[in-house]
Amino acid sequence: MEHDVLHIEGTVENILFKNEANGYVVLDLDAGGELITVVGELGDIEEGEGLILEGNYVTHRKFGTQFRAEYCERKLPDTVVNIEKYLASGAIKGIGPGLAKKIVNVFGAQTLDIMEHDPMRLSEIKGISVSRCEEIADEARKLFALRCILSFLAQYDIKSQFAMRTYRKFGGDSMTLLKQNPYLLCGESIELDFRKADSIAYDMHIDRSDRKRVIAGMQYILRANTSLGHSCLPLETLLQKSGTALGISETDFYRCYNAALDDNELFEYIKNEREYVYLPDYFYAEQFIADRIHILKDFSSPEDFNYDTLINIEEEEHSIRYEKLQRQAITTAVSRGLMILTGGPGTGKTTTLNAIISIFEKKGCRVLLAAPTGRAAKRMSDLTGCEAKTIHRLLEVVYDAGGRTVFAHNETNPLECDVLVIDEMSMVDVLLFEKLLRAVRLGCKLIMVGDSDQLPSVGAGNLLGDLIACGIVPTIELKEIFRQAQQSCIVTNAHRIVSGQYPDLTQKNNDFFFFKRDDYEKSVQLVADLVKTRLPKAYKYSPVEDIQVLTPSRKGTLGSVELNKVLQNELNPPAQGKAEYKSYIFTFREGDKVMQTRNNYDIVWNKDGEQGTGIFNGDIGIIRKISPAAMTAVIDFDGRIASYPFDLLSQIELAYAITVHKSQGCEFEAVIIPLMEGFEKLSYRNLLYTAVTRAKKLLILIGSEEKIHEMVDNNKRTRRYTCLRAMLTSTAGKDVHAPVSESGAGILEVLGMIERKEQK
Repeated sequence: MEHDVLHIEGTVENILFKNEANGYVVLDLDAGGELITVVGELGDIEEGEGLILEGNYVTHRKFGTQFRAEYCERKLPDTVVNIEKYLASGAIKGIGPGLAKKIVNVFGAQTLDIMEHDPMRLSEIKGISVSRCEEIADEARKLFALRCILSFLAQYDIKSQFAMRTYRKFGGDSMTLLKQNPYLLCGESIELDFRKADSIAYDMHIDRSDRKRVIAGMQYILRANTSLGHSCLPLETLLQKSGTALGISETDFYRCYNAALDDNELFEYIKNEREYVYLPDYFYAEQFIADRIHILKDFSSPEDFNYDTLINIEEEEHSIRYEKLQRQAITTAVSRGLMILTGGPGTGKTTTLNAIISIFEKKGCRVLLAAPTGRAAKRMSDLTGCEAKTIHRLLEVVYDAGGRTVFAHNETNPLECDVLVIDEMSMVDVLLFEKLLRAVRLGCKLIMVGDSDQLPSVGAGNLLGDLIACGIVPTIELKEIFRQAQQSCIVTNAHRIVSGQYPDLTQKNNDFFFFKRDDYEKSVQLVADLVKTRLPKAYKYSPVEDIQVLTPSRKGTLGSVELNKVLQNELNPPAQGKAEYKSYIFTFREGDKVMQTRNNYDIVWNKDGEQGTGIFNGDIGIIRKISPAAMTAVIDFDGRIASYPFDLLSQIELAYAITVHKSQGCEFEAVIIPLMEGFEKLSYRNLLYTAVTRAKKLLILIGSEEKIHEMVDNNKRTRRYTCLRAMLTSTAGKDVHAPVSESGAGILEVLGMIERKEQK
């Protein structure tokens, strides 16, 4: 039942807890003589301030009754006592209790007004020099600017974290800029929802067809579609979506669209006489990739040398006989500047890769290995015996002067290696690959390993598929299934699926099992029973660490959201003394298996004395501790221990069951896949193939044969809008040098790429 919103007003008596990162505060509020504990994301609150709050009372198990504030209107203290208390609390850097008393004794109740509008008058106070006065004045300007943004955005129920992001980006000019263009809040590094910015613009009487609004709306639509895998959109699609979402005419669309092209706020690329529209970052990324791939290819030898002697030595040392394509792959890798090694399970990719690494090391080459996720990197390390890092860790996340996350390794600080091997390339999106290529010096060999039949990356683009299809990058596809792998029904059925044949569902004594079920509730019960009881009893598997449930969709009875609730209740039910936190969708408990759902470069982690930053989309961990007092959860990601403020738990989901898309790059001892009727849009071959190949030792399918056959028969790949393949194969404009982007990207401007529509 909804509670009525309550209003309280008072003065901040004590600050009990403050999280600088997200603005979460616990404080004592003096409300007419009654001391009330207030919690919420209120920003940089200081003692002595007056607050008008809206929210509700909640009961905390440990701390009792608290007022959870959803809205906060701040008033600077207006009495001499509270002004002195406010300044003495350290609100303004450079002013402590002693100086606060002096200032208030001179200026009294006018103190804060003077500090805001005429701060140099502080030099009138004995002991404050002109230089020190300037320092204090500068700090006061910062404080009042941030307070102004916080108060302004609070009117629209916009959380303090966005105010702080705005201030970090625009500083003291923030309010001036926002009053000119509130849609700046939707931009990079602030990323407020367009609809929130639109509500501010509406109050400012900004016209619906105003250029600022229309361009911001187009960018919002393009950004939303990157989460669906599209690095660009056809112009006519953007036109239709913009007209519907923004309520504008075609004339207004093209007027603003052409202006956005002129100002490089959007980019256009012509492919097959059809216009595609890009956000700048994605255009720069795909164009740079195409440019750099051509350059790396030019560093290759014109043809493969004969490395038979070296390969024969590898065979003798490791008692191995490489088949023809494996030998060809080894030769290509050693002789060419770049190469793609692809193939399904059991075809010898790892064996081939180990030979390639061994030969390079014997030649004295410095070899680095990387993969997109922590689990994929760990698996790569286990299989090769060499250290492998995540791509993010390899490139090293650091902060620039503006506080933004960037990579330490780039064109001016390339990676120190002669050979770079990237595994699980199907998971790598175009933005990450661009950053990786920037860090690869031109003489370095690049070897990319992946299975092109798996799902494309969670991020935008169809990178591996485009690199293979363009015909420019030397590619070796291993096809022969080796004898040992042939004994696995997981492997043989995976190859049957990818070739369009139905898997053998009759086997009962191997590693691939099928349970026929046509009832959703019974299927859910079977999944829970297998995870909790049957597989742990039969195979000694840990329900949390070894068994993974995969499902095509988040939605529905057999979707990841509902299955997680069932499995959590079975595996980690509530218990006395077990702390928990309720988010919008899930209740998180100590001991829960969870997954990070978006890249976060700022989270600090510790592992065996080493400290690093960044937890990334798809990383799986276990909640070790939940602290209601500190409002944090400690999560263990394969030994990387990270502390999450409660507000960041919106980036976390339960992971007893995950979607197939989120499972990419991972292998699990046992995989359970429920497949029932429904989710037609997700019933296609390479999704089933990707799911099956996640299983290391045991795979169980639950559902109907008809659904499995339907997925095998449907070989329509998920369509992604991207122009990378066209950019790779285009030869027009190869010697034309385009302007440099803000990130320093050299862009080849393909002839005829930007076409203005002056008359539409």
